[in-house]
Amino acid sequence: MAEKDLNQTGYVLGILSIIFGVISPLAGLATGVVGLFHCRHKSEITKKAKIMNIVGIIVSIIVLALAIYVSYTNGSSLITTP
Repeated sequence: MAEKDLNQTGYVLGILSIIFGVISPLAGLATGVVGLFHCRHKSEITKKAKIMNIVGIIVSIIVLALAIYVSYTNGSSLITTP
């Protein structure tokens, strides 16, 4: 019973990782990493949960990189213009 609960936890964290990856990249990254640690057993739902957590981590990294890039480019142009 406990193994099934951990599999479902990893699956739910994978879904939350994708959602939070778009809304708040740091929260998406954190939930994705925690979700990967919950996916230790080999079952069908665990494979799907691992894929969802990896997708959530990738989405979080891309959104975070874009936010840093936009912040840097817009911030530097605002500072240098008189």
